[in-house]
Formats: sequence, C-alpha cells, structure tokens
Amino acid sequence: MNTTKSGSLLSQIDNPSKVSCLSYEECAKLAEEVRDLIIHTVSQNGGHLAPSLGVVELTIALLKEFDFNQDKIVWDVGHQAYAYKILTGRAERFSSLRTFKGLSGFPKLSESKYDHFGVGHSSTSISAALGFALARDLEGKKNHVVSVIGDGALTAGLAFEGLNQAGHLGKKLIVILNDNEMSIAKNVGALSLFLSRGLSRSWVRRMKHEVRAALNSIPGIGEDLVNFAIKSEHGLKSVFTPGMLFEALNFKYVGPVDGHNLHALSDVLKVAKDIDQPVLLHVLTKKGKGYKPAEIDPSRFHGIGKFTLEEKTHDDTLHKDDALGASGTIEKHSDTQVFEPLTIEKVQAKNVKSFEADIPSYTDVFARTLYALAEKDERIVAITAAMPEGTGLTAFSKAFPERFVDVGICEQHAVTFAAGLALEGLRPIVAIYSTFLQRAYDQVLHDVCQQNLPVVFCLDRAGLVGEDGPTHHGVFDLAYLRHIPNLTIIAPKDEAELQAAMVFALKAKTPVALRYPRGKGVGVSLYPEPYSLDSIPPLEFGIEKMQSFKVNLSSEVEKEKTSVAVFALGNMVYPSFEAAKLLKAEQNINVDVYNMRWVKPLPEKELFVLAEKYDKILMVEENVLAGGFSSAVLELLLDNNLLNNKKIKRLGIPDNYVEHGSCQCLRELLGLDVKGIKRNILELIA
Repeated sequence: MNTTKSGSLLSQIDNPSKVSCLSYEECAKLAEEVRDLIIHTVSQNGGHLAPSLGVVELTIALLKEFDFNQDKIVWDVGHQAYAYKILTGRAERFSSLRTFKGLSGFPKLSESKYDHFGVGHSSTSISAALGFALARDLEGKKNHVVSVIGDGALTAGLAFEGLNQAGHLGKKLIVILNDNEMSIAKNVGALSLFLSRGLSRSWVRRMKHEVRAALNSIPGIGEDLVNFAIKSEHGLKSVFTPGMLFEALNFKYVGPVDGHNLHALSDVLKVAKDIDQPVLLHVLTKKGKGYKPAEIDPSRFHGIGKFTLEEKTHDDTLHKDDALGASGTIEKHSDTQVFEPLTIEKVQAKNVKSFEADIPSYTDVFARTLYALAEKDERIVAITAAMPEGTGLTAFSKAFPERFVDVGICEQHAVTFAAGLALEGLRPIVAIYSTFLQRAYDQVLHDVCQQNLPVVFCLDRAGLVGEDGPTHHGVFDLAYLRHIPNLTIIAPKDEAELQAAMVFALKAKTPVALRYPRGKGVGVSLYPEPYSLDSIPPLEFGIEKMQSFKVNLSSEVEKEKTSVAVFALGNMVYPSFEAAKLLKAEQNINVDVYNMRWVKPLPEKELFVLAEKYDKILMVEENVLAGGFSSAVLELLLDNNLLNNKKIKRLGIPDNYVEHGSCQCLRELLGLDVKGIKRNILELIA
C-alpha cells in the first residue's frame, strides 16, 4: 500500500508529534488509514493482525496526549504495536514488516528511538515500566511512564509481581489494561466509568483531602467518621467496578472506558496523567476491530501467515463460516524446507501409511497422535500456557475438557502443576513453545527433574521460527536443558519418529523433553491408526544410519575421493542427507549421514565406534553451538581421548541472536540449508 498517497493523513504524519495537532474527526480518519495499512501488510507478510487492529484508537490517543520523545511507553508482548510503529515514523517502511532486514514484528531498541523497551515475550511491561519510573524519580525528571498490557498477559505471575512492587513503591506510573475480552472482565456499564473517573478527578481528590482534614478535627469521633467515609467510597466502587483488586494493590483504578472512543480515551488519559500514584486504566477494546473475519475469529487471526485479501467488508450479517471466504483466505504455507519423501527401510518394515491430505505439520502430527493416545489412556493430561491452538490442542480440549488445562501465560505454574499431577500417577504432557519454556527453567530443574517425575515436555517451534525473530527462535533449549540431571532429550528427525518418541516418553518413568520444529514434516509415512501405546513401538535408543543411496555413475567417473561422517540432529537430518546425495552424484564423494536423535543421554558406545571409524566429522544442529548437541559430543570425545587427529566442524547457531526473516532465508544465511551443509562438508574435506 502506498502510504504517501496524495491526500492521505498518514502521508503527513512523519513524526508522532503531528498526531496531537489533529482534530478528533481527523483522528478517526487516520485510524481507518492505519487499519488499512496493517491489514494489507499482514496479508502480504503474515503477522499479528487481530491484536494490533484492536488498539489503533488507543495508540492514537496515547500519541495525542503524550510526548514519547520524553515520556516512556512499554508495550507488553509487543504484537500490539503495529499502529505505534506506523505513527512513529515507520509508515514508509511498514511494508517490510517481518521480512529479512525489514521492520521487526515487535518493539526493538535498535529500530527506533520511540521503541523504549525491546519485547517479544509477555507480561514484562509493568516491571520494565516501574524501572523507568524509579529511574525518572532518582534523576529528578517529570516525564510520564506508560505500560500497555493485555491480550492475556495479565494472567502471568510476573505481571502481578510488577503490580505489587509498583503499588508498594507508590511511583507515578500509568498501567493501561487493554481488555479485549481475551482476559479479565467485560464492561459493567457507564456508571462504573463515571464513578471511577469522577472519583479520581483532581478537584474531587482535593475535596476528599479537605473533608478528611475537617472530619479528623472533630473531637472524639473524627477518626471513626474518616474510616466510615473511606469504607463507603470503597464499597460503592466495589459494587459497580471491577477495580478493587487493583485498588488493593495501591493503584488508582480508572475505567472501564471504550477503547475505540477517542474522546473518552483522551479524557481518561488526561485524568491518569494528573494522578500522583500508580494508575490502572481499564480500556475495553475489540480484538480484530475493523476487519470482520478477525473480529469473528480473533484467535485464528491473532498470529497468521499470508492470506488472500479481498475487499474489506463491514457487512454485519457475515457469518463465521464466511470469514475465510468472502473477506480473506488463509494460504497454506510452511516455514520448514520440504524435501522429497524418502523411503526408509526401517519405517517401511513397520507397515505404516501416510496422510492422504497434504503433508501435515509436526504440530498436527503431535496433536493427532496425542488425541488418539488419550482416547485409550485416561492418565494423559494435556497442559498448555495460553497456546491451545498454536500447540495443536484445541481438539483435545473439546474432547477431553476434564483432562485439558490452559494455565494462561504462566509457564512456571504449568510445569509445577504438571509435577503435582505426575506425583498422583497421571501422565502430564506440557506443550509449550521452546522459547517460552525458558521462563520455567527453575521449575523444570527443581520441581520436575530433581524429583525425577515423569513429565513430558513437548517443545514446539524448536529451532528457527522465521519472521517472529530473536525473541521467538527456539534455538536455546538444548543448551539450557541438557545439563539438568534425570532429563531425557530427544530430537526426532521426522513425523513418524516424533510419534515413536511420544510413545517412549509416555512409557518412561522419568522426565522427557521432545523438540520438534515449526512447519510441515518431510512427508514420511505415519503409523497406522488407531494409535495406542502398544500399536506404536517406542523409539529405540541409539544412532540411526540413514540408508545408503544408489547413483548411476559412468565408468569414467573416478573412484571415491574421501569419506566423511555427518552427525545430524532433528530437522537437520534430511537436509544433510540431501547434501550427501548431491555430493555423491556430482563428485562421487561418499558421505555417511547419521541421525543422532538422542541428545541426552548420548549413545556413548555407538559414538565411540563412530569416532574410531571417521577422521572427518561434521555436526549439524539447529540450536546454539554454545552448550548444544555438538558441545555434548565434543565433551564426550575429549573426556575419552578420542579427539586425536580428528578434523571436526560444527554447524549451528553462532553466539549471537538471529534476526527475523523467513526460515529459508535464515538457514541459507547460517549455512543450515542443503547448499550450506554441502559447502561445509567440502570445506571439511579440503
């Protein structure tokens, strides 16, 4: 979309200060233009559509009432900040959103001076904003500090820890609760807004102070009258407003207010700015506002890939079934490189069959298998942290509601809760994205592994995830998990191996972590249904050598030049095998590829044999090299004096954060695609 179109308001907003000069009518027109830009860009690039559409008016009101050259704003999670990016000097670049070297999908310090805090995970905004507020006061400054939290982020313990500390310190701080009906309470009527807003105005506060002083001066009964007046006000507010929780935390509660009414938003923001204590401003918004399919199904349009966009409709008669037809069709896509389905003799021997439909994603295979296993085993309980759709557990939640728990954005609680279930003989499955399990490291270490409890951690989105960038890449899990005692870690190479690994994990009597990537599988056959813990053989311990391949070579082709081994892990196995096939076909170089799959415990005896056999070894993993799988193998070989005269090369994520971009682009950049692996093998041989 051309944001510099003649006559558009957006083309005139080259810095956020110009928003404050607009009339309310112009602000309404600006909101429509911003929404159009967000919708068109996300349809082309993918992204977080529904959350950002819901806060357009709130963003405009904030820019109208605050000067973020001096004032500070912290967006929680950050996927609500698209409108903010557009209106803070990035409209011209917004079409590059989530593309490699383009705008990040989240606030980023290096991207703009108006991004005051980098964020990608949830529930951090209040704690960060409180840090800004304390620093401001220590430095004697007078700027405002605003935290915008919502979309479920207030369910996390970290948010309440921040609220508790902020209330205790009593610093001037504005916390805006963006209540989009995905959390907290619905509107309880205009009276609640009148009460909370009216009782918070400056003249009312002055009057209350004067009345309190007058009552205290009455001999004998003055203090009792003051206490009665305070209780009366609190009682009245508790009846009509949902804000007493925040009042108890020493926050002045204001709201609820219509988050799409610019007049009302400006009024309450003025009130909030005038209060010299922590303020909780409760704003009610519609997630997906302005795009009917997203309004009807905000969960589906929360984080979405590219989709076909037709003319935006405001037809209120549009039904849910029409949402993806008349006004937008989601394209099937994958961030995982797909290879030709490879026939593995070991898989063939199990008489497996494949899906008749398109190649499923790893998440789909996990969800489908778990669903079937749970039908046969009532001990299985599925737990997720606010991601039932993302982890594939929606169908499970409907079929087994008593055995499904969504704890909200409380990963720490999810893990400790699972520990309690395991102690009672149940088989908890904790399905959490790799990047989010980082938040529960202490609970994994102490509550589950120290007690050696049979909890299964299913780490979805392990490895590179694409356009969501460094806050979401699941490339640290092997490093932060493999040093924990009692924990078994498995990285299946394909869909069938994921199924077998799930069965192993559910039969194990100790904690197990399974990591699998985002996107489609490689297309191998799956086990035949119906699934059960007996129908799918558990994954066998040990290393698997990928089957040899035949290449038609003419008699003129010289003899094989060398032999090298590739130790590949998880979703790097098939690209490594493909690279080996190319080297054999093009240069008659023999390369043996091994599917390592067991990160912990390592199959030591087999590794000793391979270390004796090969002098040149390439290890490939989609995880950080520091402390990852290859580090574990090197430690083992070093401790057993098996590194002498070896030429070993490691390929993985270097010691820096990987930016956002398509997975294909990032793997090419890091040498983790077929061409990169092939190139590294040749360098190793050379």
